[in-house]
Amino acid sequence: MTVEITKDMQFSPSFPYIDNGIEHGVLSPFESKELILKQGTQIAPGFKPLEADIRMLKDVPVMLRDGVKIYTDVYLPVSNEPVPALIAWSPYGKSAGTAPRYKNLFNMLGIGNAWNSGLTKFEAPDPAYWTQHGYAVVNPDMRGIAHSEGNTTMLGSQEAEDGYDLIEWIAQQNWSNGKTALTGTSYLAFSQWYIAATMPPHLTVINPTEGLADGYRDLAFIGGIPDKNFIERLAVNHVSALCAKREDLTKEMDAAPLANAAIWKDKVADPSKIKIPAFVIASYSNTLHTMGTFRSWRALGSKKKWLRIHDRQEWPYYYDKANVEELRRFFDYYLLDKANGWETTPKVRYSLIGFQGNNQTDIPAESFPPKQVTNQKFYLNPLTRTLQLKPEASDIPVKYLTNTVPGRTSFQLTFDTATTLVGYPKIKLFMEAADYDDMDVFVWLQKLDKFGNVLSEFVVPNHGAALQDFTQEGASALRYKGAWGRLRASMRHLDAAESTDELPAYSFDRIEKLAKNEIVALDIILSPIGLTYQAGETLRVMISSKNELGSVMPGTPGATPDNQGTHILHTGGQYLSYLQLPIMGD
Repeated sequence: MTVEITKDMQFSPSFPYIDNGIEHGVLSPFESKELILKQGTQIAPGFKPLEADIRMLKDVPVMLRDGVKIYTDVYLPVSNEPVPALIAWSPYGKSAGTAPRYKNLFNMLGIGNAWNSGLTKFEAPDPAYWTQHGYAVVNPDMRGIAHSEGNTTMLGSQEAEDGYDLIEWIAQQNWSNGKTALTGTSYLAFSQWYIAATMPPHLTVINPTEGLADGYRDLAFIGGIPDKNFIERLAVNHVSALCAKREDLTKEMDAAPLANAAIWKDKVADPSKIKIPAFVIASYSNTLHTMGTFRSWRALGSKKKWLRIHDRQEWPYYYDKANVEELRRFFDYYLLDKANGWETTPKVRYSLIGFQGNNQTDIPAESFPPKQVTNQKFYLNPLTRTLQLKPEASDIPVKYLTNTVPGRTSFQLTFDTATTLVGYPKIKLFMEAADYDDMDVFVWLQKLDKFGNVLSEFVVPNHGAALQDFTQEGASALRYKGAWGRLRASMRHLDAAESTDELPAYSFDRIEKLAKNEIVALDIILSPIGLTYQAGETLRVMISSKNELGSVMPGTPGATPDNQGTHILHTGGQYLSYLQLPIMGD
């Protein structure tokens, strides 16, 4: 290993790599060779036949700076012209496009598999499309994955340096024009924040499509509440044919529970160091990626950055034909020097969610939130359970038991006129835990129609019974239900250098347990919002002792809260609990 932080990492054995040409895709058996994939070839049943010949360089060795050898597949046009490269950096298996786990996933979501060639690495660009348009697609197996040497690390400086080395290796190849881009969704997005911050000389642009940016705040301890479940789901992708080890974040969570530990500081991306053009894709709905994507967009050091906020889940967005064509305009402009007017694209395009089929998308703006937005406080009325512009003169506590139904309290605001919310909501709560020294608080903003029905919206094509089951109390990344936030009271300390009135930020560097009868202020950041309300429709803010949204994806449990006894919410007098909403003006 080349980075010093490796000494602080915790490792476990990687999972075995099953090299049978099925488990990890039909092209997974290891063999360093060059071949031509002919037009009309169907890589596997159910996938799109190739529309043109593709030159494939299979299992190409790449030497990293510490002597570790990783392997990559390279897909090229059948041409002698040097081309730019699109890089898909992740642990997800360079040849796994036809793997059963991914076929089943896309079928479950209603996306299917016929949209792609089967050469597509999970969450990555389809080589069949991009090679037709003058690009190479480079799919590496990162350190410790499959036949690549070394031990796998997860996020941080080791991946960043390895990605740097791959980019500079690409630039030296005879098929390369010296320009490269990082692209892809989820893991392939958040790896971009780390790699691009090292500023490899031959990295030209990036295209992060929804990806977290802080291993502590966005993944392991969201709101200071530990959650190992999704991390364990990610870890099963760390498979090795060489008996490698894998960095075990769950062990690191136990060994270093605070964000100021060196292991977690290494997993905080610094987008301010990124100076190259960036086309950033975000949504309001992804409960794993939204916070990190918007935070990274705000911090980006590039003067040439574009933000598009869509209204779907990342995979149907990324592979939509029209969106692929738009992405090609961005790449063509910077990687092929085509004068296609890309720089006239609005710096920000955002969506407004109306639910019930009346969303508005691609609304241009110069910033997010748009400059017409004003933040307005709505105070909690404990007697009517409503939100109001003026605070109550005296404190009237509201109580709920944490381990019985309903385990929550809520407040509502019915709008008299059409109202648009765009930007960053937050909530400030003065709370007390009776009979315990801590509390986990979960907040959810809902939209109710004029009849009082709670509205939500699928962001994937499948709306069938199985998806209804999965998403009713879980699989929150597949069904948008409104803005959300969470905070553990003992982790409430604000980072003075980072916090603003609009956007609270936590240091997570200390544990401040609650004393008996202690009332504490909880400033809870909520996920960005773009939501419309018509006259007669209602906003409900739910304050709960449990994660009402549930897990991120099907089959994975959500965070388990640490709550006991009664939560007491204070609402008036010196305890001015309020919800702050970003309201669009004229």
